[in-house]
Amino acid sequence: MEAQTKQRATRKGNAKQSSKVKRPTPQKERNSVPQIQMLEIDSIFPDPTQPRKTFDEQSLHHLAQSIAEHGVLQPITVRKSDDGYIIVMGERRFRASRLAGLTTIPAMVRNYVDTKVLEVQIIENLQRKDVEPTEEAEAIQFLLERYEPNEIAKRLGRSENYIRQRIKLAGLIEGFRAYVRNGEMTISLGVAVALFEPGEQQLMLESLEGEYQGHRIKRMIESRTFDLTKACFDVTDKTLVPKAGACVVCPFNAANQGNLFGEGKMVCTRTSCFENKKTKTFMQLLKRVKKEGLKLVPNISKYWVDEERNQWVLAQMEKEGLTSRLTNELDILKEPVVPTMEAIKEEHRHYEYTEEELTEFLDEALESFAEEKNVWDNALDHGFEKGILLETDTYLTQPVFVKVREETDGGSSGAKSLEKRKMSECTPEEQIIKINAREMRKKQIENNNQFKEVVDIIRETDYIDRKKPLTTDEMVAISISLFENNIGFYSQREHFKDFFGDDSRLSHEELVARFKENFKKETFHRLLRFLLTRQVHLGESNHTNDLTNRSFYIAMQSFYKDKISGIEDAYAESRQKREARIKERVVVLEQQAKVFKD
Repeated sequence: MEAQTKQRATRKGNAKQSSKVKRPTPQKERNSVPQIQMLEIDSIFPDPTQPRKTFDEQSLHHLAQSIAEHGVLQPITVRKSDDGYIIVMGERRFRASRLAGLTTIPAMVRNYVDTKVLEVQIIENLQRKDVEPTEEAEAIQFLLERYEPNEIAKRLGRSENYIRQRIKLAGLIEGFRAYVRNGEMTISLGVAVALFEPGEQQLMLESLEGEYQGHRIKRMIESRTFDLTKACFDVTDKTLVPKAGACVVCPFNAANQGNLFGEGKMVCTRTSCFENKKTKTFMQLLKRVKKEGLKLVPNISKYWVDEERNQWVLAQMEKEGLTSRLTNELDILKEPVVPTMEAIKEEHRHYEYTEEELTEFLDEALESFAEEKNVWDNALDHGFEKGILLETDTYLTQPVFVKVREETDGGSSGAKSLEKRKMSECTPEEQIIKINAREMRKKQIENNNQFKEVVDIIRETDYIDRKKPLTTDEMVAISISLFENNIGFYSQREHFKDFFGDDSRLSHEELVARFKENFKKETFHRLLRFLLTRQVHLGESNHTNDLTNRSFYIAMQSFYKDKISGIEDAYAESRQKREARIKERVVVLEQQAKVFKD
């Protein structure tokens, strides 16, 4: 008993001595290392300014089960308030603990000013994996008031482009945000829509009439975005539309918004400004050709003359007193381009020509180029005039030489004459011909648009993920596609002579129907086997360093093992002889090297 009393006295003495020597810890330092406390759950409240609004119910129930079994493994962080404590970090653990029936929860109490609290909450929430994208975008937008995008990226461990995409997503109007929240719209598509001003987004949203249609949204984006590398005006010109300035520094240029369309790609997302610059460029062009006495040739054929944009171009030329003619009324010379082997190969990429044949094609093309260049250089001596060819959709131009095409004999009844005359100048019979020709062209355009829309819709579906075997219709479609797009003209004649039969009078619909009726899987397999023999890589690639070639080599061994073995043996024998000679040479060199060292 006496010994214990002495020990206590000694400890008190040491404590006093220690208190004299040890410097008091400042208040700020004590707050930086808070103690974990067990707080009553009823005294804790969620922060009404918390940026995170959504919690997955199923995930919460799973966490609640874990907490009921193991307890809260990581304390929450709170700050004091008049009514108790407000959560700074850990609202999900708090909610799950209440679901688990806990009455207390481990917590660290910290002192924060309000703006600092919100910043801490945002960063803590953004570091989680289950943050809803539009809430994440709003939170990052808040941080943008305090930090640059690259600083936010470092704090969150994200790429700067990721942060810039989320910043842009914050500009998405509520209607589209709902589609992102419920998972119908991808984040990348949401970012693409957010590139547009709110008014433009609202027009796009209203056109959907309350039904999400991804393929329609993509088409609307395509029709409202413009590749600035193909603009008809100088994107560095800040005087063309002074209020808008130069495109290279414009905030509506995607290249200035975090490369949202790819590395540095310049894409304009402000339709009105782009069209305004196009129009001003066109009006300047009209004045220039008039001043310089050039012939302006809008690229309009007889089939497209009634289109609204073409009619507008012709009307503006008429106002400036410029004569306009359709391209089918003119002989037009474009400056010839020097042919290259790369261009020849691209032109004949669907055919199987040897290098020697391609070289012959190049020689022929060079001869033609020389003749065309001679005609171009002497065009003015043969009745041509300097002109500019104008594309009426883009207003892009290129220099040309033009001459009015000479009239053919035959009077007003000739086909060419009929094409040139206006409807009011034609007889009723001729008007019928013109009307029918025009209607046929419109049907072709409608059919093209219809087919494109069908293809776009199908590409949006899960068609390619279907697990059922190919149907006959699918095999027919693949067979015809392979035949037309992947087998050269000479190979078609040599290996697939009677592919469609010999009746060329059938329509495409009838031809496909008959092909399907006589279709055999052997045809499909034969096409695939033919392509398999043509898809291998020759040259530096071989069956030991190329996956395609290796798989082909293995497949062929089941059919031609003896022939392949014969080739392998011949090469192996040659290789062994060569390696033996090399080995002998190396031995001699090693002996010589040893002599030099000694």
